[in-house]
Amino acid sequence: MATAERVLEGSKDASFAKRDKPLYYLDMNAVSPKLIRSMRDLFEAAGNNVRFLDGAVIGSAPSLKDEQADSSELEAWKRPGIPMSGPVKLADAEPSGSHLANVLGARHISDEIGAASGLKMSFAALTKGFTGLAIQSFTTAHRLGVLPELQQHLQQYSPKTFDMANASMPRMPPKAYRWVREMEEINATLAEDGGFEDQESIFSGIAKTYELVAHGTDLGQEKTESRNRGKTAEDVALLISEGIDRRKQKMD
Repeated sequence: MATAERVLEGSKDASFAKRDKPLYYLDMNAVSPKLIRSMRDLFEAAGNNVRFLDGAVIGSAPSLKDEQADSSELEAWKRPGIPMSGPVKLADAEPSGSHLANVLGARHISDEIGAASGLKMSFAALTKGFTGLAIQSFTTAHRLGVLPELQQHLQQYSPKTFDMANASMPRMPPKAYRWVREMEEINATLAEDGGFEDQESIFSGIAKTYELVAHGTDLGQEKTESRNRGKTAEDVALLISEGIDRRKQKMD
């Protein structure tokens, strides 16, 4: 919201009124449709020459499919999904909106502000939400002394769950601090747009789980480019368990 407010303030400058083409403002943060709609309302109330677009990033950061590939070719890149929504389209922006939309791999999914951000929230509820559940499950099993048994039974009876948990938990630590707010935004989405009441949503609890990881365990010191701990699901569970023990000692 702060960035939108700064752009809005800048658009009040006399020089901005001289623009012969509108400014396109695209918000791609992981926030609730309610917050996105409030941003739109700010720009609409100002009545200036700004076109507001709702967007999202779904998937991993861009990467070359092959190290030997020509990086100047779009087809050489694996790109995240970029859904967009709103009454205007990025491809219609002049002079190069069409080119930018093509480079991003953007797809306009709806004329409604809130659709793209809502899609992102629904997607992250399953992916990052699952990781939060896995954290609680694995840590509890560790503290009970049955984590190896849990792993064995998952591998035997639910191998896809086994694969997801063991892949997602080690990737999580450097991002946990950012996911706190995202879980809160998912919680807001489920309430405002999904119609679920507070006691029916699990995401306020998952937000607290990521807050514990980020600020109450050694995992909070991990950086994506320099990993030392938490590189396996077992080590993640161990370190979170240690953090829980320290928290209990402080409370005693």
